[in-house]
Amino acid sequence: MAFDTSIILVTGGTGTLGRLVVPLLREVGREVRVLSRHGRPTGGAGGADADGVDHVAVDLLDGEGIGTALEGVGTVVHLAGGPKGDDIATRNLVRAARSADVRHVVLISVIGADRVPLAWLRSKLAAERTVAESGLPWTTLRAAQFHELTLKTVRAMAKSPVFPVPGGLRLQPVDARDVAARIAELALGGPSGLVPDLAGPEVYGLGDLARGYLKASGKRRPTIPVRIPGKAGRAYRAGDNLTLDGADTGKRTWEDFLAEHVGRDGSPASRTAPGPGRRSI
Repeated sequence: MAFDTSIILVTGGTGTLGRLVVPLLREVGREVRVLSRHGRPTGGAGGADADGVDHVAVDLLDGEGIGTALEGVGTVVHLAGGPKGDDIATRNLVRAARSADVRHVVLISVIGADRVPLAWLRSKLAAERTVAESGLPWTTLRAAQFHELTLKTVRAMAKSPVFPVPGGLRLQPVDARDVAARIAELALGGPSGLVPDLAGPEVYGLGDLARGYLKASGKRRPTIPVRIPGKAGRAYRAGDNLTLDGADTGKRTWEDFLAEHVGRDGSPASRTAPGPGRRSI
C-alpha cells in the first residue's frame, strides 16, 4: 500500500494532549500542521518549527481561516477543546473539512459525555454527533480525565484548610501519554467510528486521589464529606463517568504520575486534630 503523503492537521496541537500526539506522528514520517488559537509560540519563517511542524493560528469559534488551514490535509485530529463552545468549534471545523475533501476526522471526547448532565459534557456530545453525522469518515475516542487535570483539581482543593471529599465520586484518571499513543494509532489507521473508551488502569475515590497527592507532597489536611447535588451528583454516584467494562486501559497509574510530577515541598505536616465529621489524611 502506498504511503500516505497527505498532511495531518492537529487542532489543539499545543495543548496537553496535542504536544504529545504531534511528535508521534512526526516519528513515522507524517507531515503535520498544528492549528491553535495563537499559532506558533515563537516566530519563524513560514510558521514551521525546528521539527518541521507547520503552525497556523485559527480560532475555531469564529471559523475564519479554517479553509486555508485545511489545504492539502487528508486527516484531521481534533483535540482542541475548552469549558464551552466545543459544539460550535466542531461544527465550523467539519463544515470546512467537507469542503476540503478531508478523508478522516479523529475526535477526542470524554467518557460519560452521553450520560453525565453537565453543560460542558453536553457540548462534547454535540461535537461527537456533528462528526458522526458529517458524512465524513470518522473515529471518536472517549477518554477519562487526564492525570494533569486530576492533579490540578486536588492541588487546588488542598489549598483549603479542610479538604472536601464528595461522597461517591470515583474517577479513572488516565495518563495523557497513553491517550496520545492511542490517538496517533487511530489517526494513522482507517476510520473506525466510536472505538472503545480509554481509561486509567485503576478506579479511585476522590479521597484516595487526595491521599496520594498529599502523601507525595508531604502535606496533611483534615477532610470533610460533601454531597454533589442534583442530577449531576446522582450521575457521578451511579458511576456514569466511568467505563468499568469494555474499555481499553492505559499503563501508567496515578501513583506513577505523582512520582514523576510531585515532590515534597518541605512544609511540616499539620498537627491539627480533626474536627467533628472530619478525618485527617
